[in-house]
Amino acid sequence: MSFVDLAGPAGRLEALYWKAEQPKAAAVVCHPHPLHGGTMHNHVTYRLAEAFRDAGCSALRFNFRGVGRSSGSHDEGRGEVEDAAAALTHLEREHPGVPLVSAGFSFGGRVALELAAREARVRSALAVGLPVSLYDFAFTASLAVPLALVHGDRDEFGGLDAVRALAEARRASTRLFVVENCDHLATGRLEAFSAAAAEAVTWLLAQ
Repeated sequence: MSFVDLAGPAGRLEALYWKAEQPKAAAVVCHPHPLHGGTMHNHVTYRLAEAFRDAGCSALRFNFRGVGRSSGSHDEGRGEVEDAAAALTHLEREHPGVPLVSAGFSFGGRVALELAAREARVRSALAVGLPVSLYDFAFTASLAVPLALVHGDRDEFGGLDAVRALAEARRASTRLFVVENCDHLATGRLEAFSAAAAEAVTWLLAQ
């Protein structure tokens, strides 16, 4: 793993990069809400990136604008999608022709799905702990790429029934992986989360 500085639309983006020599895919991994302590070092974000790494993929997680050493300031999600697009561009340059994946946890999951909706370069997406109680995710019904969802059955920011309804409303290939007895931060359930994330990445790579 190496630290890299990316050229973002608001200036420098601080990133951590697991680079595979012959990757099956390359994933941008987005962290939780910056105004609530979210950074690329968040433990769920780390384990999500780790799942891609262990599956033979490159994984790039980065700090959104205004977090850590990244330039700029929080932009209510608008600029953060642009930051993720810059990270995607870095992966595209590093791995020409390799399938690109957008992934993220919580607020980062929302950003990852918006990136997939805007960017034809994204081949598939993986979202963890979608805060369906806080944001409108109706746009995901028309998102054309395969989507894997990992969600705890006790998530405080998104009821499992609502996430299941989101998955069932989609026309494109979708699969929901449920982590039992698990809250939003996977408190005491990180190993179970990692197992579910590994399953989700394996499924996504087969699509």
